Amino acid sequence: MTSQRRTEDLIRDLAARPAPPSLSATATLGWMAGVAAGVLVLFWLIFGLRADLQNAVRHVPVLAKSVLPFGLFAIAGWLAVTSARPGATLRIWALMVPLALALALIFGRLAFGAEGPLLSEMVGGTALACLGSITVMSILPTVAGLILLRRGASTRPGLSGALLGLAAGAGIAAGYALHCTEDSPLFFVVWYGLAMAISAALGAVMGRRFLRW
Repeated sequence: MTSQRRTEDLIRDLAARPAPPSLSATATLGWMAGVAAGVLVLFWLIFGLRADLQNAVRHVPVLAKSVLPFGLFAIAGWLAVTSARPGATLRIWALMVPLALALALIFGRLAFGAEGPLLSEMVGGTALACLGSITVMSILPTVAGLILLRRGASTRPGLSGALLGLAAGAGIAAGYALHCTEDSPLFFVVWYGLAMAISAALGAVMGRRFLRW
């Protein structure tokens, strides 16, 4: 059999195979959200939700603790999937929207004065628990997202992984907020933000390893 014949047979074989499943932003976000929800349910069963949750969510800062990270989850996740499509326009500036709103909460808190020392309010009493919990729980949904993102063809695997890690960290933070009783924007913007940044860094490392062609 000649080399040309073998090549033609290979082409026909590839053409006859079913096309691989397409990369869907909705499916990827849904899969990551499902994995994150499973992790969070286990966390809530062990550590519980905050006792005053029903009344607490009536206050803007408490509501923002979950709403802003959830919005960031959707934006970062969508951008991660977009980044895995060669030639697609990546609108990174969209990440600035929840960041701007979070900074507005901090400025609003400072503008109305502090009830106590600002440093104490920022550090709170659960900073390390918050940081560690969000970071660790973000790993599994990040891995779940990477599995689906391998269906794409990211030319920037580090960036794709970082966006996935950011999305995972934000999704976990949105659920962790239902347990957390630290309601000052000085606390949750700093510590949730730091946890999400660490999750993004871990995602970037994993992305370079698992999303390379």
